[in-house]
Amino acid sequence: MTLRNEGSLDRIIRISIGILALIGGFVFLSGVAQTVAYVVGVIALVTGIIGFCGLYAILGISTCRTKR
Repeated sequence: MTLRNEGSLDRIIRISIGILALIGGFVFLSGVAQTVAYVVGVIALVTGIIGFCGLYAILGISTCRTKR
């Protein structure tokens, strides 16, 4: 049984944001902003890849279509 609570569009957006944040942190930013960009980028990328968001689970949110 897989725990998924993110739909396809949600996952695509998270992966895109994660990649852009990591690139931005590597190329354009420095200091605290760079660290924040790395953390946000990694979290967004990982949650997008695995399809599960812990915050969604806590709040009872799901953008994933349910199978009938």
